[in-house]
Amino acid sequence: MSAKILLWDIETAANLGYVWQKYQQDVIAYEQEWYMLCYSYKWLGDKKTHVVSLPDFSGYARNKTDDKKLITSLWGVLDSADICIGHNSSRFDHPKANSRFIYHGLPPHSPVKKIDTLQIARRQFKFNCNRLDSLGETLGLGRKVKHSGFDLWRKCMSGDMAAWKEMVKYAKGDVDLLEKVYLKLRPYSDDNVHVGLFEENPLTKCPCCGSVNLVRRGYQVASTRTYRQFVCKDCGRWCRSVLSEKDKKADIR
Repeated sequence: MSAKILLWDIETAANLGYVWQKYQQDVIAYEQEWYMLCYSYKWLGDKKTHVVSLPDFSGYARNKTDDKKLITSLWGVLDSADICIGHNSSRFDHPKANSRFIYHGLPPHSPVKKIDTLQIARRQFKFNCNRLDSLGETLGLGRKVKHSGFDLWRKCMSGDMAAWKEMVKYAKGDVDLLEKVYLKLRPYSDDNVHVGLFEENPLTKCPCCGSVNLVRRGYQVASTRTYRQFVCKDCGRWCRSVLSEKDKKADIR
């Protein structure tokens, strides 16, 4: 058994409301609250990136704001994942998705481990900007797909099918870039997610990528214990034995 690792991203509609003026105004009343436009995802290791959008479902022509079928579809994808990877997903994608799940009467999906590339970038580095587009450019991995700005969201909300084609292309590009950024940052991650635990003999595998290509590199000294230390030759992650030398074992964590 291998871990099912999901890379994902969502796009939402804007809230429609009333204000008295343009600058720093409270919303007087909502005409329409936000809903989900689409989500994009890819299973780590697969070649294909999927984009699921509102027009993919029957009934869209009658009600362009009804996202129940889309949300149910997303629930199924998340429910089948072991690990979810996103950019700012801890503060945006997961809470937003949960908001629509409970709105449509869906129960919590099965528990998943969460990895957020924005949090890795903030904890481990000091880039000038931690936006996904900027990280891609800085690390030489590419850029997000250019789009026509907020007008794209407005046109999708009105049902413009040409705009939807542009949105699908943009959403796919986000997940493709996310995968590249994640793989680049992965060796530096300190997330408490052990990929090897989803496989046979997990404690002899790299906790970051699940590889068995580990090389012994001295010891790691803690406050009161000494542990065997290893480096993964595939992803570059350093790890150590679960038990100290005092315990005479070298299970990897």
